[in-house]
Formats: sequence, structure tokens, C-alpha cells
Amino acid sequence: MRPDSGVGLDGGTNVLRVRLDISYDGTDFIGWARQPGLRTVQGVLEESLSKVFREPIQLTVAGRTDAGVHAEGQVAHFDIGTEPDAAKLIHRMARFLPKDVRIKDIRVVPAEFDARFSAIRRHYAYRLTTAPYGAEPLQARSVVACRHDVDLEAMREASRKLLGLHNFAAFCRRRDGATTVRELQRFDWERDGDLLIAYVSADAFCWSMVRSLVGAVLAVGEGRRTPDWVAALLNETERSSSVTVAPAHGLSLIAVDYPDDADLAARNAETREMRTVPTEGCCGD
Repeated sequence: MRPDSGVGLDGGTNVLRVRLDISYDGTDFIGWARQPGLRTVQGVLEESLSKVFREPIQLTVAGRTDAGVHAEGQVAHFDIGTEPDAAKLIHRMARFLPKDVRIKDIRVVPAEFDARFSAIRRHYAYRLTTAPYGAEPLQARSVVACRHDVDLEAMREASRKLLGLHNFAAFCRRRDGATTVRELQRFDWERDGDLLIAYVSADAFCWSMVRSLVGAVLAVGEGRRTPDWVAALLNETERSSSVTVAPAHGLSLIAVDYPDDADLAARNAETREMRTVPTEGCCGD
């Protein structure tokens, strides 16, 4: 059954909200956000969708990925006056879009759904290889080579020290008016042969946060820093020059979680509130 539609700006025209599930290889994009004269994921998608619907389409996205960052589970939404045939539209967009971006699912959602503000958490994966010859050629655009002798247990220890609600200013590039308080809910590592994968989840991420977290913990794995040094970074109030940002191409947005439809409006309001670190009883390590 189709979710209830919204009301148009003129007070009388019904508007449908449409959710897109998207994947892309970020190598040849200057990030997600539309920029005049530059190739961006948003720009390519909006241009193609506008041609198909024959009206301007503007997307709202769950996570504005940086240049070179990939996505396997990106989510966006837009509003339209007519209900799309999802199956036909997915097939048609596969012909319109370049090979490095795909719309995997299309569906009408409640008017309260907001790809950005309704999100409960975002999940990223960062992929590294310890193979002495570097990344396999077919993985070279999404896997970063690192030293073969990294101490994985020390990296796991350092990662655990960052979990919880903190001010991650040391790991974030400054943006005027933006908070750097986040709840880091997962940061762990898995090994599959030479492949190392960091899984990082939070309610939201500030600019370059995931790559900075990975860079800091990798310094521990390579023996250049200690887990306690990583933990001490949480006391910083500005971006730390001692943290090396990991290369963009190892990072991928793999999933975004949303609440049940009945809880969307409440989640939107909660997200818009400014985050602060509690003075006591913090949920972190």
C-alpha cells in the first residue's frame, strides 16, 4: 500500500516522497554535493532524474561523502507529483546513468521521511590490505595498502577507547556552526586473509571523521602511537595536526538505519537538536 502523500506548497497539490537506495564508485567524482562545473554524484543523479521526470529534481542525502569516497548503501529522497513505477524506473535509470553510479531501489515513503534527519545511524567500512604486493588490481580503487606487520589487537584496543558519546573535534575538519559531538557506536576490525576491514558506526559523522579515526588507529597498529594516545585525543577541542587522515578510496558508506514509520517525525526533531556531551554518566569508555 502506498504511504500517505504530503501537501504541496500551494496547499492543494499532493506530493509524493520517494526514497532512493544508491551505490557508487567515488573515484571519479568530486564527492556527493553538487558543485558547478564539477562531476559530483548529486549532480549526475539530479540531471538524469530531471530528464526522466521532465521536471527539476533535487535530492536530500543521508551522508555527503567526500571526493573519492564510495557508497554501497547511500540513501536519498526527493518529492514528485506522480507516483513512479519503481521497477521500470530502476531499469530506465540503469540506461541513463554512467556505470559508476546505480540506483538499486526506489519506493514511495511517508512524507515525514527525511534521508538526512530521519537517520538513526550510518555505517561505514574502511578496507586495507597487508599483502606485500599491495591491493589486488580489481580492488585498487577501494582498498588501501598498509604495512604487513600491523598489530591488530592494539588497533582493536585503541578503537574501543573511542566508543561512546564524545566531542570528536580532534578528528573533524572545522565547519562553522557545526557540532563535533557524536556517539560512536561501533569501531572494530575484521581480518580476512590479507584484507583488514574497519567497521565504523555512529548516529552521525562530522567532516573527515571516519578517515581520521582510521588514520589514528592505524598509527597504533604500525607502532608509531599507543592506544592511550588515541584516547587522549578526545580531550582536544580542535582538530589535531598529529592525526593523519587515511586515503579516501578505502572508505565506503555501506548502510543507513531508519526508525519505523511511526517514529520518523520524532526522530527528525531529535536530530535537529544540538548535541552536547553530558557532564557525568557518559556512555563511552
